Amino acid sequence: MRVWDQIPPSKLCRQHLLGEHREIHAIWTVLRRANRRTLTAGTAGYMNHPEVRRWRGKERALAQRHSVIVREMEARGYEHRTPLSKLPFDGSPRKPKPIDDQLEKLRGKNCDCEVSS
Repeated sequence: MRVWDQIPPSKLCRQHLLGEHREIHAIWTVLRRANRRTLTAGTAGYMNHPEVRRWRGKERALAQRHSVIVREMEARGYEHRTPLSKLPFDGSPRKPKPIDDQLEKLRGKNCDCEVSS
């Protein structure tokens, strides 16, 4: 589970762009259920996942990242049909602290992402 929030979506390969979109929805679902106190056995364990913890309290920033990812998907010809469900979050609009190793980890993937050394 990873959101490459420090990397412009235009630099992501197809696999990482679509994967990040899926992960944003997964994180959003866990945070939404926690907010409503409707966690199930299938989602409760994810509350302590590092990527979910990183976005806790930063839901507005996560929604903004989703919008940026969707714009890039549409620019590449994908049809977006999965809006984020509305949440009564008052989370910060600021992204979590940058993760210094995002570029390093992405460079280690064997993909077509456009991240220079």
